[in-house]
Amino acid sequence: MQKISALGLDLGSKRIGVAGCDGTGLIATGITTIERTSFQQDIAQLRELIEQRQVQVLVVGLPYSMDGTIGPQATKIQKLALKLAAALDLPVEYEDERLSSWEAEELTKTKKRSLSTDKGLIDRKAAALILQRWLDSRRWLSQRNTPPAENFSPH
Repeated sequence: MQKISALGLDLGSKRIGVAGCDGTGLIATGITTIERTSFQQDIAQLRELIEQRQVQVLVVGLPYSMDGTIGPQATKIQKLALKLAAALDLPVEYEDERLSSWEAEELTKTKKRSLSTDKGLIDRKAAALILQRWLDSRRWLSQRNTPPAENFSPH
């Protein structure tokens, strides 16, 4: 199995939720929330995580409109994602993040955590949901493109 190291990002105007995955690419978990101060500071914090985790790709949640189109908010996120990817010298891939923040809030409510006191938790969970969807779709695609074992012949 090919190893993968990806960072999932939930880009917001105040915070960036960050998630990572295990080396097998099976499980995404929230890592941290970056409080945005300046682009340079955001890059410095992300670069540190990228070096620690030997990240190969950024996976950014793209807030499609409910009808599946790319609206003004998604365009804004794409511009920021491309700017981050260029500064960090990494490829960027997008994952549909419609309702990921809502899902993260619902998960937080079930754990009896206060939504008003830990917005960063919601951002981390949203980033983990985004990355998990990307990992799952990637795994599903690779399984579809793998021939069945009985058809495999090493000779």
